[in-house]
Amino acid sequence: MPDRHAWVTVLAGGIGSRFWPASRPERPKQLLPLASDRPLIVDTLERARALVPYDRVRILAGEHLVGPFRSALAEVPDEVYWVEPKARGTAPVLAWAAWKLARLDPDAVMVSLHADHRIEPLEAFVDTVASAVEVAARDELLLSIGVPPDRVETGYGHIEPGASLPAAGVAEAFRVARFHEKPDEETARSYTESGFLWNTGIFVWKAATLLAELERHAPELARHLPLLDQAGDDAFFDAVPVSVIDRAVMERSDRVGTVAARFAWDDVGSWEALARTRTPDAGGNVVLGDARVVDGSGSVVYADEGSTIALLGADDLVVVHSGGTTMVMPRSRAGEMKELLARTPDE
Repeated sequence: MPDRHAWVTVLAGGIGSRFWPASRPERPKQLLPLASDRPLIVDTLERARALVPYDRVRILAGEHLVGPFRSALAEVPDEVYWVEPKARGTAPVLAWAAWKLARLDPDAVMVSLHADHRIEPLEAFVDTVASAVEVAARDELLLSIGVPPDRVETGYGHIEPGASLPAAGVAEAFRVARFHEKPDEETARSYTESGFLWNTGIFVWKAATLLAELERHAPELARHLPLLDQAGDDAFFDAVPVSVIDRAVMERSDRVGTVAARFAWDDVGSWEALARTRTPDAGGNVVLGDARVVDGSGSVVYADEGSTIALLGADDLVVVHSGGTTMVMPRSRAGEMKELLARTPDE
């Protein structure tokens, strides 16, 4: 991008429990080939590098993830990693990153990416983000990139666009009238018919704008920011409450906008998502690894290296073998993975 003040932060924490048993603390989902044949973190860094050089990329993750990431991203310099001392949610970690970036570059514009998205084509993504950077810098707004829905979807938050903003680049921009939480199917259908956008969680804002809005709307978090200078990162993360950026700031602020994406997007959030992100076989099965389905359709099958899975006459299942564990469930219940883990010893 032409803006020399643009920076990319990558939210890469978490283990992705909805991809158990393949995703575990020692090998989180960011290291799994779920959106393509490459690990999610590799796909994400390719997008980051299409926007800015490595000296303006920062990966935000816990210490336990930095080593595995270094193995997957051998070309990434050490200074790209900013180690999050403790997982406290997206609001504290983005506030921390904004504080640090504002000291490196007072005019910094942050582009916050997640490490578990599928986005294509790359060129349209770059064009959309460039437009958002221009709007964020010009209007000093907090922007969430929104995607026009291609189906009725109950698993995503939705953005209700408000008044149009002056054009920038190739993408349309709007004030946000309101954010809406994950709806039921009837409500989701009405949102889609009304022109609402999916909330991708891809954010663009000036670091200084976010810090100002934290002071206005999230004092429970902002009052701890001086600890970063006075006592260090550990003290800040020990003091702040767990919170997410959507509720702490985006839903409270009156300086919020959205840029309509010109790219296709999916949140690779559960095994069910692979039915959308990977190419199925002739029977509509998505198969990763050494697995085969005979006389069956509509299943998602994942076999780790060294294991084999065979299905006969089975439809619409999720079957995963990884790390010595086999998990089988109906595809329709893929969203209940956390309930399964709560009842599974040692997980």
